Amino acid sequence: MDRQDLLLAYYGTMLDALGPSKWWPGQTPIEIALGAILTQNTNWSNVEKAMANLRDRDLLDARALAALPEAELAELIRPSGSYRVKAKRVRNFLAFLDDRADLDLERLKAQDTASLREDLLGVSGIGPETADSILLYALDHPSFVVDAYTRRILNRHMLVPEDIGYAELRAFFMDVLPPDTRLFNEFHALVVRTAKTWCAKKRGHCDDCPLAVFLP
Repeated sequence: MDRQDLLLAYYGTMLDALGPSKWWPGQTPIEIALGAILTQNTNWSNVEKAMANLRDRDLLDARALAALPEAELAELIRPSGSYRVKAKRVRNFLAFLDDRADLDLERLKAQDTASLREDLLGVSGIGPETADSILLYALDHPSFVVDAYTRRILNRHMLVPEDIGYAELRAFFMDVLPPDTRLFNEFHALVVRTAKTWCAKKRGHCDDCPLAVFLP
């Protein structure tokens, strides 16, 4: 079985076991992009509290956020942790969005995926995982998102080394899968759900994991 067939078999097995994921949490592109920045180094429940603060103030809007003083933004997103640092990152992203698309995320969608990804990576505070999350979930670009869960599952299945870097791990998928936004969206979500349920950091529960059939 070649790598594409193998990855699609993993995908099909997880989908059959778990059903559709309906990710990413968020109602609008700007809300999704903001969530991708705030979720860095924290869990989603903390991000939800920060987002609720912004929603209560009618601030889940790029123009409203851009007009908000940084110190006030920082206080509102305090539940997400490292709130002063993240406030700067949000402001950096909004400055980029203002410069490139007059604060309209929809206008970014027409840009080539590779060049847009490079531009996002040039924004201070936006790393590869955040950039790919914004591309995939907010802008509907086929840019595969990988994370620690992806690394853990593939390493335990002896498909990648434990110390594989982000770019190489992403290429493991991007090099062989068709550039399909829906596929990438669902695949990443299924990996996260599978890892959280069966593939804990310290010890996996492999016996009843749907991916157990692929273990070497």
